[in-house]
Amino acid sequence: MFAAGTKLGAYQIVAQIGAGGMGEVYRARDTRLDRMVAIKVLPAHLADKPELRERFEREARTIASLNHPHICTLYDIGQLDGIDFLVMEYLEGETLAQRLLKGALPLDQMLQYAIEIADALDKAHRKGVTHRDLKPGNIMLTKAGTKLLDFGLAKLKQEAAPDTPFSQLPTAAVKDAVTQQGTILGTLEYMAPEQVEGKVNQADARTDIFAFGAVVYEMATGKKAFEGKTQASVMAKILESEPPSMTSLQPMTPPVLDRVVKKCLAKEPDRRWQDASDLCDELKWVADSGGTHGVAVEAPAATGKNWRKAALWAGVAVATCIVVGFAVWLLKPASPKLVTRFTISLPPGQRLNINESAVAISPDGTRLVYSSGPNTLSSQLYLRAMDGLEARAIPGTEGGGNPFFSPDGQWIGFTFVGKIMKVPLSGGAPVLLEDIFGFYGASWGSHGAIAVAGLPTGPIEQVPETGAYAQSSRFLTHLQEHDVAHRWPEFLPGDKGLLFTAFRGLQGRIAAQTLGTGDQRELVPSGLSPRYAASGHLVYLQGANLMAAPFDLQRLATTGAPAPVIEGVLAARGIAQYSFSSTGTLVYVPGANQEAGLKLVWVDRKGGEQPLPAPAHNYVLPKVSPDGKRVAVGIEEVDSQTWVYDLDRDTLTRLTFEGSANIDPLWTPDGKRIVFKGARNRLFWQPADGSAGAEELTKAELAENNVPGGWTPDGQVLVFMEVNPKTSFDVYTLSLKDSKPQPFVNTASVETLFAGWTLYRLRFG
Repeated sequence: MFAAGTKLGAYQIVAQIGAGGMGEVYRARDTRLDRMVAIKVLPAHLADKPELRERFEREARTIASLNHPHICTLYDIGQLDGIDFLVMEYLEGETLAQRLLKGALPLDQMLQYAIEIADALDKAHRKGVTHRDLKPGNIMLTKAGTKLLDFGLAKLKQEAAPDTPFSQLPTAAVKDAVTQQGTILGTLEYMAPEQVEGKVNQADARTDIFAFGAVVYEMATGKKAFEGKTQASVMAKILESEPPSMTSLQPMTPPVLDRVVKKCLAKEPDRRWQDASDLCDELKWVADSGGTHGVAVEAPAATGKNWRKAALWAGVAVATCIVVGFAVWLLKPASPKLVTRFTISLPPGQRLNINESAVAISPDGTRLVYSSGPNTLSSQLYLRAMDGLEARAIPGTEGGGNPFFSPDGQWIGFTFVGKIMKVPLSGGAPVLLEDIFGFYGASWGSHGAIAVAGLPTGPIEQVPETGAYAQSSRFLTHLQEHDVAHRWPEFLPGDKGLLFTAFRGLQGRIAAQTLGTGDQRELVPSGLSPRYAASGHLVYLQGANLMAAPFDLQRLATTGAPAPVIEGVLAARGIAQYSFSSTGTLVYVPGANQEAGLKLVWVDRKGGEQPLPAPAHNYVLPKVSPDGKRVAVGIEEVDSQTWVYDLDRDTLTRLTFEGSANIDPLWTPDGKRIVFKGARNRLFWQPADGSAGAEELTKAELAENNVPGGWTPDGQVLVFMEVNPKTSFDVYTLSLKDSKPQPFVNTASVETLFAGWTLYRLRFG
């Protein structure tokens, strides 16, 4: 055991954080890069033989190539004074084993973790690496999701061991699920039959898939798939018995998930899933579909605990459906009103456009508008009466999205290619209201104005419903200290107040502002997309759950603790897919949070797509390097960071680490550095290979939001955009010679990056 302060080369021990049969683990500081790392000191029996050390180093190089967001990164290997050690990514969180002490996981969270683990296994298996000791204790739960630990070491250790029946090993070999030297590696309850029988050389990727099935079973039910009072009874169950179905232990488990796990746990390897990729795809299908093909439910009013069970049942439907129910009943279970819930299925070949706000219900609750199509570019708005069976396309809304109703229900507002439009439902041509830079929610008030979050950053704007734009009364809200953006506005009854989501970095909080005095107050410290329900509740999204808290309209304050209303409301890229009517009818799209469900693809000039093998994340604003060999891209998940994807090596490497918001990358013309928007919304740049930290480019000269745009061909002048609440979008230049930003165009009009770049080329090119 090493004392605090001990140095292993460039690594200084801080404290011991664990110990086991595979060695001792310490938290340490990398003195060269000034970062925290985890040091695993290998036991002597793995390091005292030259052939094992050579094999270990070869295996370590393979593991180091597993650059995957859900595999613990191996940074370095070292030896000092006969001590062999590994240097790994330092993780904060708890193991899945620790979490399971509290019981089963919620379905959406369990599916998220299962998909992440399966994707990590697929990456490793494709590199020729199998884990062979997959168990909850080797899965870390962090804010960013799961991380698999000890990848590959099991394979190394097993290669040194002969095939020996498990029953013939000494008792010490399985005591406390720790493997001793010369015995089979693994933890008994998660071993595949071929491991139990000692057929080490037959163990392959399908062995990991068996263990994966046992882990998912335990996450879903809170029970181990194979349990017994003795080691012999556990082995017998693994070899001969089938575990109880998950639905018998956890009735809300989707039957399709039960089938997926059962196939993982097949006794014969040939009857299991043959690779983790197919398994991962199946789990994603389960998550997207909610586990069934749609339901239609009618239920009488319920009281007490039954309302939550019924609400959850209503949410089991495919992602191409919309579930409708009476929120008044949900929020006031003692109400005598009859509950009606049903699912609206889309026609074959149609899918909701969940990249935008897809559904809106009329104020009187009689009509539904949704955005749908075979793909995002071919979407259109459709209108359906709630007492009808068919939907009709709304003329003039081809390519439109983000629908929202006027207060009288006679008009639909929507977006179309950087514009806000409105169209009468009685028939007629669409009317242009305003050009916008982006869209993050809108609410049509009763006083003739529309609240629009049309900027990536900044306050909420006010657009007249006539389209007669008035610059003097443009902004409805004002940013508080540390606020970056206000989004998803909702006028309260009488238009006396406005609900919205205020972002500080990626953290959203629910706030309200009185429109007369401009007073703001925080209502909920963490949440998205607030709505007001006619029952007198503030409703908002938290994770994938719809929450409701009693709300006082006069004081703009919550008056009680929040409670979950619906579990499993689809949210993708911060967009909550639900809508309320003033009569209390709720429509929503069921599903799990899909913040990490985007893929990088090449798109040719004809629109053809070729997916890249990079793992799914919430990617934003990818930029290809000048040599075409790398992609700098933002990933917005727990925090917002810039990563670099190497196309030749198929590796995704995190570039930025300082702070929680480093996004919007831009390559320098020589490809050696990357500019990005970082702390305080100012511009930084950093070597693209990560060899040095970030340097600030725009300092205190500009206090607002800077967005990188482009470079002169010689790489000496940077063009960027300044988002200023007073003058809107302005274009600036920054010369590397004096490092002082200079305004290029900063008027009260909107000068975007594209317009600014055109002017710039005329002047300098």
